[in-house]
Amino acid sequence: MGEKRKTERQVADGSSAPYKQPDTEKQMANEANLNFSEDDAARDRRFAGLYAEPPNFNELALLDPDFDEVWNKHNANFFNNPKCVMQLTKTLLKLDFDLQIELPDDRLCPPVTNRHNYLLWLKCLLDTSSYDNPGRKAVGLDIGTGASCIYPLLGCTERPWSFIATDIDERSLEYARKNVALNHLQHRINVVQRKPEDSVIPLDDLGIATIDFTMNNPPFYKSEEDMANSAAQKSRPPLSACTGAKVEMVTDGGEVGFVDRILRESLVLRERVQWYTAMFGFLTSLVDFVKKLRDNDIDNYAVTELVQGSKTRRWAIAWSFGTMRPAQDVARGINTAVPKGILPDSTEAEIVIMPLPKNIGNFAESFSDAVAKLELISWDWNRVRLEGIGRAVDKVWGRAWRRRRKREMEVENKQENQVSREEEACAFAFKLFIRVEKEQVLVKCRWVEGHDATAFESFQGFLRSIRRSLLDSKT
Repeated sequence: MGEKRKTERQVADGSSAPYKQPDTEKQMANEANLNFSEDDAARDRRFAGLYAEPPNFNELALLDPDFDEVWNKHNANFFNNPKCVMQLTKTLLKLDFDLQIELPDDRLCPPVTNRHNYLLWLKCLLDTSSYDNPGRKAVGLDIGTGASCIYPLLGCTERPWSFIATDIDERSLEYARKNVALNHLQHRINVVQRKPEDSVIPLDDLGIATIDFTMNNPPFYKSEEDMANSAAQKSRPPLSACTGAKVEMVTDGGEVGFVDRILRESLVLRERVQWYTAMFGFLTSLVDFVKKLRDNDIDNYAVTELVQGSKTRRWAIAWSFGTMRPAQDVARGINTAVPKGILPDSTEAEIVIMPLPKNIGNFAESFSDAVAKLELISWDWNRVRLEGIGRAVDKVWGRAWRRRRKREMEVENKQENQVSREEEACAFAFKLFIRVEKEQVLVKCRWVEGHDATAFESFQGFLRSIRRSLLDSKT
């Protein structure tokens, strides 16, 4: 549970003052804290572990009188009662995020844990696909924000982010604006009305050059008949009551059709958005959409599985036209069995596992020196952390590169035509780690930048050759 919930547990025990909704001054203080870099790690740990275990409803009832009222009356059929589901969302937002919202009875009530996990994954996606700027400020677009406007509200509370929140439904927009105002976030969340025929990523309409990400939880179904058939095929009733309106549940082509609209616009906008993301309600939709990405030669993508409770699962997809690669656990975050070819290319590999050498410093420096001999754009080695980042214009460790480079040097005037290495375009970047354990040393490599998966595979072979040469030298 979060620190806020721990504090409120003391309230329930009578050890401090009653809970109060934050006023404007407190809200501004919380926002100011987001800008302190020394608080970033602690804040991230808090939010990452917030729902590591399901919320304890008896504890929630002690901390929030409104939840206590519905829990005592309806705990036997809690999730079948829309009023109870709505109160659970309100209680978690109040206790864990200092947020308050109002929701109409005829619009979707989003589960907090699922939305929180989507945002956590999105943060890791941004952080690990950047060289040195984790936790940075970011601008996102929430497509179809709904009456709750929950993604922007949570995003602004957990991160130093700002949002454009769009929707086509006037009633949802009315409540979204009200919820933004209730939490004093008008300066960071811009709620924008769109029409069904408008573009779904309105950068040009809003006069915006670039943003960091899009996110979307699209309507699941192609038609009301499709929705009814899906419900009829289930062996048991839904795990939670649904109050969604038709505009929130049904769209032409279903969820794949809607996200395909985002894909088509992304093919035009390309790197004006760093990461395009969306959530799917069906694994088959994820499978179909990955095929669409591959058909459009999009190789830099990520998938993950979002678990809500013990049974409900959702799947998220992200794709980018940029060269920066996310960490492997972020890009390949599905643990259940999926069809072959769904997961993106690996971005991490163990190169060496060997007994601990007598002098780890000499071993690390020898490894670093061997990499430094390559004709790299840059090689930055940290002797204390035993890790480094290298950037290359091509497979500079290969024989083909050396032969081609030799021919170029013979026909070119080196002084007049050679381009500064720092000005050359990076085609492949990597991060090298040496990790010392009790009885062994590990050498690991991560693919950081580039589009060519064969370059990463080839580079692993080069690193293993370094290990062999070091062992031969020792012998």
